[in-house]
Amino acid sequence: MNDMKLKHLLAPTAALILAPALGFAQEATEAAEAAPGFDEIGPYIMTTLLFLIGGFLVMWMAAGFAMLEAGLVRSKNVTMQLTKNIALFSIAGIMYWFVGFNLMYPGDAWVVPGYVGILFSPTALEPVGLAAADASLDYASVGSDFFFQLMFCATTASIVSGTLAERIKLWPFLIFVVVLTGFIYPIEASWQWGGGWLSEMGFSDFAGSTLVHAAGGFAALAGALILGPRIGKYGKDGRTVPIPGSNLALATLGTFILWLGWFGFNGGSQLAAGTVGDITDVSRIFANTNMAAASGAIVALILTQVMYKKPDLTMTLNGALAGLVSITAGPLDPTLFGALWIGAVGGIIVVITVPMLDKMKIDDVVGAIPVHLLAGIWGTLAVPFYTEGASFGVQLIGIVAIGLFVFVVSAVVWFILKAVMGIRVSEEDEINGLDMSELGMEAYPEFAKG
Repeated sequence: MNDMKLKHLLAPTAALILAPALGFAQEATEAAEAAPGFDEIGPYIMTTLLFLIGGFLVMWMAAGFAMLEAGLVRSKNVTMQLTKNIALFSIAGIMYWFVGFNLMYPGDAWVVPGYVGILFSPTALEPVGLAAADASLDYASVGSDFFFQLMFCATTASIVSGTLAERIKLWPFLIFVVVLTGFIYPIEASWQWGGGWLSEMGFSDFAGSTLVHAAGGFAALAGALILGPRIGKYGKDGRTVPIPGSNLALATLGTFILWLGWFGFNGGSQLAAGTVGDITDVSRIFANTNMAAASGAIVALILTQVMYKKPDLTMTLNGALAGLVSITAGPLDPTLFGALWIGAVGGIIVVITVPMLDKMKIDDVVGAIPVHLLAGIWGTLAVPFYTEGASFGVQLIGIVAIGLFVFVVSAVVWFILKAVMGIRVSEEDEINGLDMSELGMEAYPEFAKG
């Protein structure tokens, strides 16, 4: 009887003690049921992560361009090339925030539908500590998307830098970069990636053989024609005078860095990583990208042996880069054999067209026009071989439209800069080297000028 009384006395006490715990458990259960599961947030998280990883790999390409150019110019111009590369990357970062990103991806805010988006609309990021319930889970974070796309914008400017090396003034070049990264590139890229008129036509350029690489090549070509060749590059008898670079070790390092960064360039352009299919496609893109680079390098190596009786390292390096550019328009759909022959054609293009440009007296210091412009055109035209629904006619229309727009606008900007402030250093400054004349410092002060 005493035990029964004790149980009756303890029961209310236990209930009072357990009630809050049971309440907390119920609230936790309700919160867990309300919170989105991994099936809902997984694609957002994985795609955001893909953009961040791809973005910093493409950012590393800026170092690749800097090393490649530093190795292929003479020692008296190395500091200038390094200065241009750090400056152009920084300018791209600011201009793409201030103008470029929302101009390139206008959504419904087209000023001229399908052709020109809204100007001067700075990009805004999500708030700090964004909750899953408040996030737009259908894609990725704005910050990761902006960061990834910015790297493509900066790459376009890097292409121009190498072509015009050793004779262009610093500040006119950087002003051109402001226009290129803030306006020219975002406008033409919006025609495809922003849902513009080329996208509606069915144009296909997966990661930018034309939108990025050929566009940079067209801007570089316009500058090279207006700027003219370096002193002593072409003799009075029409003979081309070789001007060796200062450091082929740096040039080779730069090529390997670019090769590495390209996995982010092409792989990240899958733009999704939240499903088994998406992440498998990314791995396929990696494999095809590597195959195209390898075949481009080997073909250039063999072809220079056949044509010049000795293999040429600089041609081999550019062959690898041309293979990478060639596969960039369609890195997903080809087989490994398809990637091999597409990249191989890129290597052939470099070896054949470098001397052709010299015959036309177009002085391209690092070979960016054959690598980025011509191989970019080839890669875009090769897309219909493997991509269902792609048309050779539409691909050609896209190439011509982007080429004309970028070349003409770039030429106008170069002509204006030439008329207002001049774009070329004096003959004396060019002979002495841009490092001292433009910057007052040398990359290799211990050695005699090259």
